[in-house]
Amino acid sequence: MQKHILLVDDDPEIAQAVANYFDPADYKFHMLADGDRVLETLPSVKADLILLDVRLPSASGLDLLKQIKQDNPELPVIIISGQVSTDDAIEAMREGAFEYLTKPFRLDKLQETVERAVGQTAPRKRPPAAPEVTVEADRIVGRSPEMMEIAKLIGQVARSDASVLVLGESGTGKELVARAIHRNSLRANAPFLSVNCAALPETLLESELFGHEKGAFTGALSRKLGRFEQCDGGTIFLDEIADMTLLTQSKVLRVLQEHNFERVGGTHTVHVDVRVITATNKSLVQCMKEGSFRVDLFYRLKVVTIHLPPLRERRTDIPLLIEYFMEKYSQSARRPVKPLASDVVNATMHYPWPGNVRELENAIHTAVVLSKESQLTLHDFPVFAENAEGPQLDYDCIQNDYHKLFSSVIEPLFPRVLANSEGHIYGDMLAAMERALITSALNVTANNQVQAAQVLGLSRNTLRDRMKKYGIL
Repeated sequence: MQKHILLVDDDPEIAQAVANYFDPADYKFHMLADGDRVLETLPSVKADLILLDVRLPSASGLDLLKQIKQDNPELPVIIISGQVSTDDAIEAMREGAFEYLTKPFRLDKLQETVERAVGQTAPRKRPPAAPEVTVEADRIVGRSPEMMEIAKLIGQVARSDASVLVLGESGTGKELVARAIHRNSLRANAPFLSVNCAALPETLLESELFGHEKGAFTGALSRKLGRFEQCDGGTIFLDEIADMTLLTQSKVLRVLQEHNFERVGGTHTVHVDVRVITATNKSLVQCMKEGSFRVDLFYRLKVVTIHLPPLRERRTDIPLLIEYFMEKYSQSARRPVKPLASDVVNATMHYPWPGNVRELENAIHTAVVLSKESQLTLHDFPVFAENAEGPQLDYDCIQNDYHKLFSSVIEPLFPRVLANSEGHIYGDMLAAMERALITSALNVTANNQVQAAQVLGLSRNTLRDRMKKYGIL
């Protein structure tokens, strides 16, 4: 049965290219170049799907999405945008978009998405309207494909009360994700409270979360309301959840299952309505194997899991993050935004950033505050000076992954090597590496060529030939 698609885009070339790609026997396209007639056109078109651009001459695609969903909650809408924006992606998915795609997109990817959308025959209920989203301070910054997928997932999960487990290395922005989920949820006007489970000993953490009664322990001079009670109706973010003791884990599990608890030293049951978002940089699977984390709590927490990539895996976001932090800290320091010297740009792109976004933010903050020149130079970034002698490698993590080992050494140096090369990088690098391996093997074997050959996995004759080739005595 032929499906009817309403395509709303002010770029006629893109619109026609999309329409031409689809088989006319299966799909009939109805074109609009603006959003002002979308609502009045829908009844006559009887669309099975809407492809809706975000930026239109007289309307916002996101505003139109809200209006469409009010009267047609079951109608799938695919948002397409020429500007990559995590804020738009979050809002689009929160408001019920089937998908958010950015231009230029592959037409086969669009077709696969369209086929999934029109294949939905069961009406989807639209949730109650969420508060308007404002993402200014502590915003999620990034345009990489990884961050766009995370933004879309935030928009989807924000509409529910499902527990969310955020995984990622330290400094990747796990609390920012939790705040974005809360800010885009129906709980946005209620409290958001954050607790670092690794920062408090067991007795204090239990009191911090659940509160205590007067006289519950030495120093408990009055009743104290815990964080769960304080953010009733809102969202609680439990960071470093893997460091929570088994006893406290059991009480958190009860809150998730029964929505109640007792304060420390109390007998009165307290009922709460709290959404729980948790985070960790550890492997909870490994913790469960070791017996330090409850299996039942794990499955209660990971209804939805969001994996945050380290900064080194989304380097295309670094310039955007630098721009954001430069503006942020220049304003707070009441200083003009200074340009970055070209060698600083290269250094930021090739430095491994083991502390992730938090380390980058701290480096920019330090440079903005302490810089005395008209532009920011390498001298304003102690992190680069500290690592000038070479990167600090975690060999236990690298183990036998030689690609990771050599990449961590070569990547920070490659821009300088490239600048000084004459088109012989490949041969020169291989020769240098081979010579370094032979020299190192001879050093650890006290120049015993037989043992060095065994270490390297070479025959003794081959080792001698290489030593002669590189002038190693």
